[in-house]
Amino acid sequence: QVQLVESGGGLVQPGGSLRLSCAASGTIFSVNAVGWYRQAPGKQRELVASITSGSSKNYADSVKGRFTISRDNAKNTVYLQMNSLKAEDTAVYYCNALIRGSGNTLSNYWGLGTQVTVSS
Repeated sequence: QVQLVESGGGLVQPGGSLRLSCAASGTIFSVNAVGWYRQAPGKQRELVASITSGSSKNYADSVKGRFTISRDNAKNTVYLQMNSLKAEDTAVYYCNALIRGSGNTLSNYWGLGTQVTVSS
């Protein structure tokens, strides 16, 4: 059984920073592509940043230059460093990962999310 757990969310003032973590646990052979998504109230879930197994990265235009995605393969963990936060970054942030687990099967997993609130 594979689980994804996000952490690091919270309340921060505009201009502040947070670092989110997404940790995968269970029977894991490899963690392939990982994406951070967010969903604000009344809005659709959107992709914020993604990273491949080879560490190629992509970002939504709205976060380019402010957010950085990275991964630690030894820890099966992906991070999202968020700087210069704005009120419009307020959302629940979700981690999504393509993981090869038991039986050598490749499956898609979601975490339960972590709340990020940017407010003065």
